[in-house]
Amino acid sequence: MKPAGYSLGQIALHWVMAALIGAQFVFHEAIVTAWEALERGEAAEISLVVRAHVIGGILVLALLVFRLVLRFKRGAPALPEKEHPALKGIAHLTHFSLYALMLIMPITGLAAWFGGNQTADFIHTTLKFPLLALVLLHVAAALYQQYVLRTGLITRMTRPE
Repeated sequence: MKPAGYSLGQIALHWVMAALIGAQFVFHEAIVTAWEALERGEAAEISLVVRAHVIGGILVLALLVFRLVLRFKRGAPALPEKEHPALKGIAHLTHFSLYALMLIMPITGLAAWFGGNQTADFIHTTLKFPLLALVLLHVAAALYQQYVLRTGLITRMTRPE
C-alpha cells in the first residue's frame, strides 16, 4: 500500500538535494576553469569553490543512494487520482530521468575529475543541460498541479505524513 504522503526524511532529502544540485549549477564555473587548466597541462587553482563542487557531487551521490533506499522501503504517495494518464506517464518518466541523472552526473564528474576521463567529462558536461531542463519541468509541473489543477501536490513535499 502506498503512503498518503512523504516522510520527514524524504522531504528533507528532497530539499537538501535540490539545494545541492542548485549550488552545483551556480558555482560550476570554477571547476570548469580548473578542468580546462588541467587539460592544457597547467597547474589548476583548486579553490574552495572547486572543492565544494567535488564534495557537493559526492554528497548528491551518497544522498541519492540513501533516498532510493528510503523510497524502496517506504514507498511514495500515488499521483492524484484525477490526473490524466498522460500526465502521470510524463511524471513517472521525469522522476525516473531525474534519478538517473542524479546518479550519472556525480559518477561521471568523479571519473573525470579523479580519473582524468575525457569521455566522462563529455557525458558530465553534456548531461547538465537535460538535468537543468528536467529540474525546470519538475518545478513547472509542481506549480501547475498546485495552482492550476489545485491538487495540493506541493503540500506533500512540505508537510510530512
